Amino acid sequence: MTVRVAELAMAILMGVFSLYLMYKSAELPIGWIPDEGPGGGAWPFWLAVMMLLSCVGIIVNWVRRKGPVATSEQPYVERGILIEVGLVALALIVTVGLFSFIGVYGALPLFLLFYLRFLGNHSWKLSISFALLIPVVTFFFFEITLKITLPKGITEPLFYPLYRIFF
Repeated sequence: MTVRVAELAMAILMGVFSLYLMYKSAELPIGWIPDEGPGGGAWPFWLAVMMLLSCVGIIVNWVRRKGPVATSEQPYVERGILIEVGLVALALIVTVGLFSFIGVYGALPLFLLFYLRFLGNHSWKLSISFALLIPVVTFFFFEITLKITLPKGITEPLFYPLYRIFF
């Protein structure tokens, strides 16, 4: 796939998404409501209109072959990069899938170890440090500071002592 074809594909995809957002936003009032202000759907509707107009402009430039992107026959993504992006996407899907079983604080370190050590080729010391530190910081930020409970799966009993300390 070339950069030119990718640009057209994204313009069409985003244009269709804009139409969908306009349709869903119009379920709420999109105009001005006297003595209240803009309706609940106004902001998303008019942003989607601007996005649709941008997509139409991109398609017009694509047809006219105007601009460096609209004329580029360079490959959009090299095979090696596509494989790396695919690995990261697959790792994220597995990570999210593990949330309900081993929880966020079990899945997150596994993802970080995989990403930093095996994809990023960082040292074991750095990888393990981040894999342990980031879940701890995440726990204190969400659970203690914001009072937002994240899924813990089978690891939940490990958190009971921390709950007794902070709540």
